Amino acid sequence: MIPVTLIATAMSPAWAITNGSPDLTAHPQVGAVIGDKPNGDGTWSYCTGTLISPTVFLTAAHCAEPGQKTARVSFSSHYRPGDKVYTGRYVLDSRYKDESALHDLAVVVFDTAVPDIKPARLPTEGLLNRLEAGSDLKATRFTPVGYGALASTKGKHGMRLTYTDTRNQTSISFENLTRRWLELSPNPSKGDGGTCYGDSGGPNFLGGSTSDLLVATTISGDGEACRAATNYNYRLDTPSARAFLGKFVTLP
Repeated sequence: MIPVTLIATAMSPAWAITNGSPDLTAHPQVGAVIGDKPNGDGTWSYCTGTLISPTVFLTAAHCAEPGQKTARVSFSSHYRPGDKVYTGRYVLDSRYKDESALHDLAVVVFDTAVPDIKPARLPTEGLLNRLEAGSDLKATRFTPVGYGALASTKGKHGMRLTYTDTRNQTSISFENLTRRWLELSPNPSKGDGGTCYGDSGGPNFLGGSTSDLLVATTISGDGEACRAATNYNYRLDTPSARAFLGKFVTLP
């Protein structure tokens, strides 16, 4: 994923949901990006994303392999080989540069609409700034959702991550807002969870466990794998993000 030095002074690579629970049917618009062959542990998903229109799936640019033109997406809450998969064009923000956090957005565009799934809502421009100005942001809860690793353990051969190809969610607290980033902090005293490898591109919903208002996408975190002190999420209410998204969907 993204190397430490290219995002911020304390950041480490892009981040599954930790200290969370199965999402089940709460967020059917959240899907997994599925590989063409299984990973070494037998699982298939490698990134997460969200359906933002019947034909457009939002994820992260850094999830793409060099030269990748298409991607496969499953909306199964627990992916198994043979489940329905939608294949579409993988389009990166043209401003994104390899191993850079800037403009780290991509969409998968399907030829036909994904049926029976209501897309997530996108924020109005500057929504998070307005909430911060009104002092509402500090008390706001956010809900990350993803298919990433659920835990990590250290072994003699390095970090071992546990993947299950399952969509999970958790709750997380606000930490800070910058021009590009929504920084969220897994606060143990509040029972918070966080994100880990495989959650990249996945949503951070504004509000509780059933919210469908997508305000930022998971990019990275600081600290050890699955134990980040801060989760860094790319804001979708900025002019820069909206310039890319507006090419594919009608924005509020």
